[in-house]
Amino acid sequence: MSITKTQITQAHQTWGDALVAISKSFEEGGIDDARRVADDFIDAAYGYADGDVLFKPTMASGNQTFRLTKEGALSYFVGHDDNFPLDGGFGLKGWRSVRFDTASTFVDGEIALWMGNVILTDKDGGETAVDKSFGYKSDESRALRIVLHHSSLPYLP
Repeated sequence: MSITKTQITQAHQTWGDALVAISKSFEEGGIDDARRVADDFIDAAYGYADGDVLFKPTMASGNQTFRLTKEGALSYFVGHDDNFPLDGGFGLKGWRSVRFDTASTFVDGEIALWMGNVILTDKDGGETAVDKSFGYKSDESRALRIVLHHSSLPYLP
């Protein structure tokens, strides 16, 4: 049974809601609460438990540009990890809403690719637009798992 566009839309909503939850948990309970929320989010949304995940975060560079482990993904979202000293915690930036604007979607059975803009709004109403690509794979329970996450800031000539 093929992945549906409705499943992809639901996966986007879940991803955005989790990013907001990480920010709010940090503000209300500190880094330990944020880390627990982010850890659960990564387990639920990403495919690290099933194999490789190709994750290139927006604000990662150098020898740690690519986050091929859950530890690397967790550090990107919440920072505070001596093994990833440049991570400031993308999920800790006070996000309040996330909107997905689709450029295109490709579905081939149990694999789906999505590309578009993600607009993040912070607690002060400021918006940040990010170019993203997600690759999803349906797991044994038909849940979508992110197996590709590429993110970059829009090019400004």
